[in-house]
Parts: sequence; structure tokens; C-alpha cells
Amino acid sequence: MDYSVGLASFGRETTVPWAVERGKPGSQSILESVTGAATIVAPNSLDLAAVRAALHEDGIDAWLLYDFRGLNPIAADVTGVLRQGGHLATRRWYYLIPATGEPRGLVHAIEPNSLAHLPGTTERYAGREQLESGLRRLVFGCRRIAMEYSPGCAIPYIARVDAGTVERIRDYGVEVVSSGDLVQRFSAVWHDAEIASHVEASEKLYRIKDQAFAAIAARMRDRVPTTEYDIQQMMVTWFADERLVTDSEPMVSAMENAGNPHYLPTAAHSRAIRAGELVLLDLWGKLDRSGSVFADITWVGYTGRQVPDRYARAFDAVARARDAGIAFVQQAARAARSVRGWEVDRAASSVLKEAGYGAEILHRTGHSLGETVHGNGVNMDDYETHDDRRLLPGTGFTIEPGVYFSDFGVRSEINMIVTDKDARVTGSLQTEILALV
Repeated sequence: MDYSVGLASFGRETTVPWAVERGKPGSQSILESVTGAATIVAPNSLDLAAVRAALHEDGIDAWLLYDFRGLNPIAADVTGVLRQGGHLATRRWYYLIPATGEPRGLVHAIEPNSLAHLPGTTERYAGREQLESGLRRLVFGCRRIAMEYSPGCAIPYIARVDAGTVERIRDYGVEVVSSGDLVQRFSAVWHDAEIASHVEASEKLYRIKDQAFAAIAARMRDRVPTTEYDIQQMMVTWFADERLVTDSEPMVSAMENAGNPHYLPTAAHSRAIRAGELVLLDLWGKLDRSGSVFADITWVGYTGRQVPDRYARAFDAVARARDAGIAFVQQAARAARSVRGWEVDRAASSVLKEAGYGAEILHRTGHSLGETVHGNGVNMDDYETHDDRRLLPGTGFTIEPGVYFSDFGVRSEINMIVTDKDARVTGSLQTEILALV
């Protein structure tokens, strides 16, 4: 692809129609086509029947959702507490969904309406003695309760409940187990509206990526001095033009800075981009509307005509690792076989290790996507953690293997969505480093 003339269109074939079906209890049909031809259906509120079915399936008596001042964003997301206007939520609240029977809540007397939007009964407490007795009554009759807890903090993204609260529940003779799979089902699974927003955001990111590489190519051709920060700030403008929002400005990393996976240029700290250098772009964003979910991509270019063999070989291994991860997920989905996050990581990283790049791996293969760029769902991780959560239909995530050296780094990042009978990449795949001039 020649980036020296105008804006390149490499990697823009992102709107291939694909049909999806969902057969899970309480679920909705996923968007029938990424072109937007289907009717967009917003997700329902908390589906108690589906939660109860999951609890019965997992042999758990109840799911206890608890939060104090935002310590547990998963509980706030599942219950929608922070999306309700007209009241504060500054005190501890508890919402118990039993496998059998109606939900029960416990809230502070000065915030009696914290759970008013949810079904079930609510008890109020004020002093600590009332909290103690109320919590004991709340969990009475339960032997196994799921909470946002991870044994040994094996999956820190789930470990949102403080140790003291877990100890208190255990003191009542209750076994506390991880809610990891429940979170995956009821906080991390996308419906039609989320999928549509992700696909649209992905298309916008690909356009911005193309604009950025075209700008670098033009500046190299015209011999205009430029820095990582210059390109980053141009991308910030294009984000605004596309009406994308994000939690950080994009990564623009040249040469040795690309060897630092989370490097961000700033006005005070940025290097020049010169001829004959690698440039890595990592950009993520979502639509500027409520309920949208993120897309997140990484591509690599070279400011010359012929990519040096050392860089090309490293990227080839990364691309093959990425494709191995994609194939593993797709084969499992098409065979209706359960697949877990750590398995995807192992499938991808084994390719890098076999190619001799094991020592250059610095991070997991991929992460969950959601309303935050690192979502609450399963990560493709057997490196930083051992994530044994399942990839359920409606799961959105990245696959982004990379290898990093002292003088350069390469990574390729794509997004996938698992459907009921398949798994799809929502953008195009980079097959080689892009020669920009």
C-alpha cells in the first residue's frame, strides 16, 4: 500500500454482513448485520430469571452485589445504581439475588431509594449494630454466595469486594465463591445496541488510523519535521471530528518508544519521527452516546520503502500469533465447544515462543472490551493472570500479541465478538508492516 499519494484505504473492508443468533435465557437477538440493517434493540434491565437459572446451573445459592462509594463498579453496573438520578449512594448497600425466591436489599436509612428501581424488598439500617443484624438476616439460609471475589486475587479485575466484607460474610457460616462467570454473563455480554456501537466505532478508528499514516507519509515526502506528539494531536482532532470519546489520547510510538507497550507522547516528552523508522499506532474509542462500547486497534508502519528483515520477521510472528488466537476462538465457537480466556492466550503465545520470541513477550494476548476500554469480562490471559472465565456469546474482546525490544516493538491488535455459532473479527487484519513512503 502506497501512503505517499493521498489517503490510503488499506484495511477498510469492515462492514461484511454476518448473521447472529442468541439462544441464552433472557437474551436478545444480536445485531443481524454490521451494516446496520437490523433494528437496534437496547438491552433489558437485570434479567432475574436468567440470573436464577445461572445460579442453579452453577450450584450457588445467591449472588450478593455490594458496593461502597464505587469500590465495586461491577455491582454498580449490574444493578444500575449509579445510573439512577435523584439520590446519592455514599453508604454501603447490598442486593442479594437468590436462586429461589425474591431479591432482598439492605440500604442506609439516609439513602432509602438506592435500590428502589430494582425488584424485591429492602431493609434499612442506620447504626453499625443495625448493619450487622440486617446483613445477617440478608444472607440467612444461604450456604454458597457469589461475590466479586477472586481466590488469591488470581483475576484482579473481579476482586472488587474488600477482604473485610468477605470475612464478615464467612463469619455467618457462608462460603464465598467468585462471581466471575456471572459477571461475564450479566455485565460483559453485548446486545444489539452495543454491537452496533462497537462496529461503528471500529470503522471510525480505521479511518483515523489511515489518516495518521497518510499524514506521516506526507510529512516524510515533503521533509516536514514531525514528532510523535504532532501526529497524536492530529489524531485527537480527528477523534472529535468522528465524535469519538476515549479515556486517553492515542499512542504514537516510534522505534525504541514502540518497545514500551504503554508509552504515550506528551508535549514535554516526545521524539522526532524520521525516515527509516517504525511507527506504532494504538487507538481506542467509543461513540459519544450512553451505552456505547469501545473498539481498540493497533497497527504498525515504516517510514521507508523497504521494511528491514528484523522488523518484518518480528511482525510476521506477531501476525501469525494473532491469527492462531483468532482461529482457536472461531473453531471452538463453530464446534459449540467451551473456550476460556487462558486457552486463547496460550494458543497465541505458543506461536511467539516457537518463533524464538518468548523472552520478548511482556503482556497478555488480549482484554475484554466494554463501556470502558478494559471491560469487566474475560481477558485472553495465561501470562499476567490465569483467566479461566468462558467466552460467552456476545463477548467482545481484543487479540493483540506483541514483542518488544530495547530499540523497537511491534504489535497487532484486532477486536472479536463471539456469537452463538461463530466468532467474528470486526475490522481488517494487518498482514505486514506498512511501507509509508
